[in-house]
Formats: sequence, structure tokens, C-alpha cells
Amino acid sequence: MSERHQSATADVDGIAVEPTNARTGEVDAADVPDEIADITRALASRSPPTNPIVVLKVARWWYLHGRGVDDPVFQWAIEWTRKLATDRPGDTKRYSAFLEHLVTVGFAPDQQTLRGGGNG
Repeated sequence: MSERHQSATADVDGIAVEPTNARTGEVDAADVPDEIADITRALASRSPPTNPIVVLKVARWWYLHGRGVDDPVFQWAIEWTRKLATDRPGDTKRYSAFLEHLVTVGFAPDQQTLRGGGNG
């Protein structure tokens, strides 16, 4: 394994990470891989994922492609993972910022739709 692999993307757990697009802070819903988008939407739903590994996969993607530690999706994914591990209530301010950010990014027209209460 002394040979170096030269590539424009890195693939960890099947989700490509493009270093040139990392930490841009400018994420559009159309640019999010389907698996990450599905899990991100599920985090906003009434039945969020309960597997911390799955949630951390989303956190990693948003950390790399969003605003780093300041990304609201990253922050909520970490908060949700903490809740899963400790069974303590999550920070509702982070959840509200997460929903607001998803609307801004273009995941849904409003927060109610994200939670499963809309017509979309």
C-alpha cells in the first residue's frame, strides 16, 4: 500500500466528499446526495433516525460541505446523537435553527412541511 491514490473525491462509507466543495457554507438542496438528503429530512420528521451512526454520517457531510461546526444541520445531528446516547432532551433552539436552515437551503417551503404536517 505504498502507492498513493490521487483523486478529486474521497469516498467514505459510500458518500463522496469533494474537497474542492468542502466548507463553502453555500449548500443547495439539489447538491446534497440523495442518501444524505433523505436522512436530513428524516431528522426533521416525527420519526427521526435512531441509529447514531446514520445520524453521524449526516453530521459529517454537513460539517464538510456546510458551515463546519457552525452549520445548523451539523449542530442538530450532533445534538440528536447526544440525545440518543444519553436520553436527555435535545436543545430546542438548535432544532428550530436546523428547521429554519433546511427551509433556507431549499429542502421544503416551510417548517411544517419538514415535520410531516404539510401537503408536500
